[in-house]
Amino acid sequence: MKVIVITGSTRGIGLGLANAFLERDCAVCISGRYQQSVDKIVSSIAENYPSQPLFGLACDVTDPEQIQSLWDGVVEHFGQVDIWINNAGIANELSDFRELTPDTITAVVETNVLGTLHGSRVALNGLIAQGFGALYNMEGHGSNGRKQEGLTLYGTTKAALKYFNDCLVDEVEGSPIIVGSLRPGMVWTDLISEQFAENPEVLERSKGVLNIIMDKVDTVAPWLADQMLANDKNGTRITWLNRRKMASRFIMAPFSKRQIID
Repeated sequence: MKVIVITGSTRGIGLGLANAFLERDCAVCISGRYQQSVDKIVSSIAENYPSQPLFGLACDVTDPEQIQSLWDGVVEHFGQVDIWINNAGIANELSDFRELTPDTITAVVETNVLGTLHGSRVALNGLIAQGFGALYNMEGHGSNGRKQEGLTLYGTTKAALKYFNDCLVDEVEGSPIIVGSLRPGMVWTDLISEQFAENPEVLERSKGVLNIIMDKVDTVAPWLADQMLANDKNGTRITWLNRRKMASRFIMAPFSKRQIID
């Protein structure tokens, strides 16, 4: 039975991945910043998977000591880690960079970049010590070089992670450890909806395009889980919404309406 650790898994795509791995008979550790939220989600999920091994432990990914405690807690509970997913991340509200507060800039960079760096260090040291396992880091908008108005900060953090992931792949080459990355495309979660909280008129204007390019968690997460469980190659970049699929959606848009956002 594979043991899966997912940071930032109390909501959004992280929670979707947790459910998908449980459906595939894996043992899963749910993690989020606050233990109360973690306990609530674990209790809720356990009702749907009463026979599946499930564990929950809070972790603020900006704190290296808490990440180490997460690794140690999972190993103590399950005995090993097979797949570690650095998923925790936050986004800024849609805004020109100059209008963002210093606190917002710090929070996004600390969570998305430093959180992934700290998580990767802890996970890689643990995986190498046990002699097997895989690390996956969540990329996203910005990692493919595309730009979007209002997301300069968020995209910059994800562009940095692409470089980081590529370097980690080289570092573990020739070892039994796998390093990969995840590109889920645009998935309608709180991470996205909160970006429009202060600009609902922008969301309204964008619904047509968003309904073409976006997907639901329940569509993307199971596919990502299957790909990770099947992958045995270092350096794999698991991409849901590739250029071919994107082009096909726009071509078919006049004939097949997709309703992701109401």
